[in-house]
Amino acid sequence: MTFTRQPPDIYHSNVQYQQKEIIMSDPYDYDDEDLPDPSLKNIIEQESLQWIFVGGKGGVGKTTTSCCLGTQLAKHRKKVLIVSTDPAHNLSDAFCQKIGREPTPIQGFTNLSAMEIDATEDLDKMQRSMEDATGAGNDEDGNSGIQSLMTELTNSIPGIDEAMSFSELMKQVQTLDYDVVVFDTAPTGHTLRLLSFPTILEKAFGKLMDLKDRFGGLIGQASALFGGGSPDQVQAALLGRLEETRAIINKVNTAFQDPALTTFVCVCIPEFLSIYETERLVQELSKFGIDSHNIVVNQVLFPEKDAEELGEWFDSNKDGLQKEAREICSKMMARKRMQDKYIGQCFDLYGDDFHVVLMPLLDHEVRGVEKLKDFSELLINPIDLEE
Repeated sequence: MTFTRQPPDIYHSNVQYQQKEIIMSDPYDYDDEDLPDPSLKNIIEQESLQWIFVGGKGGVGKTTTSCCLGTQLAKHRKKVLIVSTDPAHNLSDAFCQKIGREPTPIQGFTNLSAMEIDATEDLDKMQRSMEDATGAGNDEDGNSGIQSLMTELTNSIPGIDEAMSFSELMKQVQTLDYDVVVFDTAPTGHTLRLLSFPTILEKAFGKLMDLKDRFGGLIGQASALFGGGSPDQVQAALLGRLEETRAIINKVNTAFQDPALTTFVCVCIPEFLSIYETERLVQELSKFGIDSHNIVVNQVLFPEKDAEELGEWFDSNKDGLQKEAREICSKMMARKRMQDKYIGQCFDLYGDDFHVVLMPLLDHEVRGVEKLKDFSELLINPIDLEE
């Protein structure tokens, strides 16, 4: 294949991408000495890291990557925690054991735990604690004063409810005694929204706090209409919680933008939509000042083999194969050529600056501690493309 570097903006339009003739470089033509180490060893060796986010498009293997990264970190850190923020939790399935809302020790480890968090439930819990503290009653629809005011506030500042639940999550995680936390995040859109809270909502909170002296009394008056409770207590509880949320978000924002403390691992598979989503994710992470210099490409067919090499074997042996075998091999070759094209595209875009790790498609599921341990070795000791 001919090497031609393609600029990142080919991703910004599906139409533009489909209409443009692209000559992809062959990932197997790269000289390993010219590229960053194709492994996640750099994360393991960076002992200052406290927060590691793993994210990407749905169904690309984020949970498997998170669990494998956690198992490798457990070899070098005193205490490691894996946190799932994806509403469709999969940590329990990956480790083949029940994992709940509290840190659960992983069987087979002495220093690795995991937990699955429901941000919506955290927000409800926070509202109930505020209701108990203020003694706010319910309105005619059964909603408490705090709940009604939160609804009004959410309508005024979209996303503030998610920000408050996010701050509850971070407050909970920060109180736990762990050296490093690996976040198994939800698909890209939700993750970007979560990571943008520190930057975007700080502006919203700033504006809200500027107005609280002028309109704070209205909150207390409204509380009487929405179910009672002392107006002063409701006002103080709500504004106090917002101040606390802003303080946490400020602290988290500082940590997220420090590459010594935080990094983001992008996960994808060698298909167009996944690579497209990865490029969008990388661009947005850069916009928010969040470090990202590792990409894991999962489900790669024979990473150590080149499609042309396999094609030569198939062409020379297909006449001796049965019809069904020829059809199976033909479909496999078509998939391999497609994957090599997008792997080449990934190296074109990120090869100079990112650690790009190719993880093979296996003939079995990666579930259970022993299989995760075995598979995780490939994150640290990559397949040699020159063999």
